[in-house]
Amino acid sequence: MQAVIVQAKRTPFGYKNGMLKAYQPEQLAAPLIQHLCKTMVPDDVILGNVVGGGGNIARLSSLEAGLSLTIPGMTIDRQCASGLEAIRIACTLIQSGEGKMYVAGGTESISRSPMKERARFSPAWLGDPDMGDATERTAAKFSVSRQKQDDYALISWERSMSAFKNGTYTEEILPIGKWSTDEGSVKIRPIANIMQRAKPIFLPKQGTITAANSCKEADGAAAVVVMEKAEAEAKGLRPILRYAGSAVTAMNPHYPAASPIDAMKKLLQKHQLSIEDIALFEINEAFAVKVALIARTLGISYDKINKRGGALCLGHPYSASGAAMMVRLFYEAHTLPQGSYVMAAIGSGGGVGLALLCEVL
Repeated sequence: MQAVIVQAKRTPFGYKNGMLKAYQPEQLAAPLIQHLCKTMVPDDVILGNVVGGGGNIARLSSLEAGLSLTIPGMTIDRQCASGLEAIRIACTLIQSGEGKMYVAGGTESISRSPMKERARFSPAWLGDPDMGDATERTAAKFSVSRQKQDDYALISWERSMSAFKNGTYTEEILPIGKWSTDEGSVKIRPIANIMQRAKPIFLPKQGTITAANSCKEADGAAAVVVMEKAEAEAKGLRPILRYAGSAVTAMNPHYPAASPIDAMKKLLQKHQLSIEDIALFEINEAFAVKVALIARTLGISYDKINKRGGALCLGHPYSASGAAMMVRLFYEAHTLPQGSYVMAAIGSGGGVGLALLCEVL
């Protein structure tokens, strides 16, 4: 059995307490599910969610979308890696013969979250640093300077601004209510002018992380349709990406920004591939230090990473971010030769790294 991705969409992303603040997570996911299931009935809906009100948000979203009462729904939490993990689970279910069609992704309304404090990532005896503190530790441990972070951040911001200007994001986005574009498109400032003036936000005196080289929290949802290849072709659907494999690893929770590195290495080794064999990478931009560190460690050119920009401008809706990366790769795949490989990688609180590999069909 081969698992393939045949459709992909995301909502616009709105900053925390911004344009999408009135929407609950199921209200963000439901329009996507309706759109992706217009002519098909999935075996299940699998969604990541991190800061919702609890319960089975995937089932709630499915019902909110008007799908059959017989579709179960499954919600998972691997923190920021949840949306990518949902897609990974759907692909492996198809490969095992358990089903033939799944909607998989993530949905997050940070604005509407009832959680007053963040969840614990690790036990107190091991230390449970906030993500900002942990990322500053990562930057210090691996010697990623403020300048290196700002250098990458400027590239990413410029790519996002170009994508807004050229309408590149339009193909990714399913409008929600009156919103058809990301909040970042109307709040972009001349980032080059403020990059060097931005002050550290976690360690005021010696810190390297600023509002310009880190993401904003955001609301949004993203999902893909994963199908068994023969089933997709029988229904007249064009497979765009074939799931080739994945890897998940973990490390010291104090250095979560470094966590995708081992997952990416493991995945490449498992498939006997090198960095040169991968045409495009999507790496979550919760912090610029993460991309700068991964690129340096693995020898990846920025030309291959996040061609459409990423969370530094668009925002980071936790569990939806990994799925949004797959949405971007889905549309970028249309520009790549058949047989090319693409990879999505993300790290999450607690020091967990996840990487997923696909072949362009």
